[in-house]
Amino acid sequence: MQKSAEERGIHWLTRAGLRPTRQRVSLAALLIGDGQNRHVTAESLHAAADASGEPVSLATVYNTLKAFCSAGLIHEISVDGSRSYFDTRLDDHPHFYWEDEGRLTDAPAEDLEIARLPSLPEGAELSRVDVVIRLRRN
Repeated sequence: MQKSAEERGIHWLTRAGLRPTRQRVSLAALLIGDGQNRHVTAESLHAAADASGEPVSLATVYNTLKAFCSAGLIHEISVDGSRSYFDTRLDDHPHFYWEDEGRLTDAPAEDLEIARLPSLPEGAELSRVDVVIRLRRN
């Protein structure tokens, strides 16, 4: 039997130790309910929630996305100082950022080679490396 988007959302949240509140379940269902990975901004998720008939405040969307990040459910990818995207795909992979469209997409990981990283400062450990390749149409 196929799980509903809401059931997927509840399972996703409880597996991460998050309480499945009505608003969290609604946002989780929009993020992962169809089983597809996606990149969203807080604004685009807010608009999707409004369109689905489950309106939530933009502040709640931001807070919920931050909670999902803290729980390890999604990754935040910053493309510049003022714009963050949230990625439901958790494996390490590069991204294309389409500047003209303000859109983030996955880039082929098999084509990326990083030969060496700089030495880390004393007392630091590597958390992750985000690769964002900025593009514009010619």
